[in-house]
Amino acid sequence: MKYDITAIGNALVDTQFKVSHEFIAEVGLEIDQMNLSSAEEHAPIIDKLKKENAESVSDCGGSATNTLVAATHFGAKCFHTCVVANDEDGHSYLANLKNIGVNHNFKMRDADEVPTGKCLILVTADAKRTMSTALNVSALMRMDDIDFVAMLDTDILYVEGYMVTSDENYSVTLELLKRASGKNVKIALSLSDPGIVMGFRDRFTELESFGVDYIFCNDEEAVAFTSTESIDSALDGLTKKDFISIVTTGSKGCSIVNKDELIQVKAENINAVDTNGAGDMFAGCFLYALSQGNSLNECGKFANYGASKIVETFGPRLTESGYHEVLKKL
Repeated sequence: MKYDITAIGNALVDTQFKVSHEFIAEVGLEIDQMNLSSAEEHAPIIDKLKKENAESVSDCGGSATNTLVAATHFGAKCFHTCVVANDEDGHSYLANLKNIGVNHNFKMRDADEVPTGKCLILVTADAKRTMSTALNVSALMRMDDIDFVAMLDTDILYVEGYMVTSDENYSVTLELLKRASGKNVKIALSLSDPGIVMGFRDRFTELESFGVDYIFCNDEEAVAFTSTESIDSALDGLTKKDFISIVTTGSKGCSIVNKDELIQVKAENINAVDTNGAGDMFAGCFLYALSQGNSLNECGKFANYGASKIVETFGPRLTESGYHEVLKKL
């Protein structure tokens, strides 16, 4: 089966809570960033959330997962590589993917070893999202977890930037990109988080060397990636790269940059409720539109619109009818 988009990323059960800035300070997390944690570190945060009766919503998540879910809802044929344990969360996760229509090899690890990954997403009233992520088994990917035939039988291979954070996942990702070399596959890479970009710069540079075609990032990630001080300087630096950069700039929309042109696409006017999942939705919309042969400008407009609908929603997903309404804009 020829896929439109395949992806590799972390499988995380996302549980999203509405909290105050004071709560985030009390539990010692860096606001509006992804904080790597352990299951043990999650426990007191969860206890505190329960005591405060924080409003919550849960779903199968992870950045690449959210992106493929969006693209699949629009009609793309997608295959995902991610790892879950043979536990309640793992079964629920794979059942959710299957129900949505995202293909997977449906392998599971022994739950006695390490559990399925979890991410606590704390959303404040100003729509900022702070993540505490326990990667668990999702960080322990092995070569035999990869269906290389399926992953490379695609128009676009999407690599989640968080794959650089564990040695096991990084090694598997490098092997996947090596095998993609010379094949008629477009490679797209998300930068995922400014702290991750700064902390794993050498790994991102190595991934770039495999001939990445598209990079997805926000303005802070672009500044970190180019080692500059401002978004204008970052965009200038990205014009010197061989790939196309798609940079989201919040309320300003997005900039699409390559050596030949700078396309700026205005944002939709919205009332922001929750920015969690906006970048993932943006990438899902953009990649779907790209796979259907649309221009970069058309892809940017569609992605901006889709992301705006997520930002108006508490949680990283739309309803079935919500995705259908977004698709009408393409």
